[in-house]
Amino acid sequence: MSEPMLYQVVVNDEEQHALWSARTDPPEGWRPEGFTGTEAECMAHVDEVWPDIRPLSLRCRLAEEAHR
Repeated sequence: MSEPMLYQVVVNDEEQHALWSARTDPPEGWRPEGFTGTEAECMAHVDEVWPDIRPLSLRCRLAEEAHR
């Protein structure tokens, strides 16, 4: 039986998360977040750590507008 493919959770400067093969470096603009596992494990982790999927710049802009 073959081993399951391992993924890593990667994140960009907008705090957006994605899965990437653990065997290769993430693409430019993305960095490892520190979690590695099966696809299902990584998806569960992303669901935990990234509840608000809006990009960071949008969240900041909306927060500024709310405080005006």
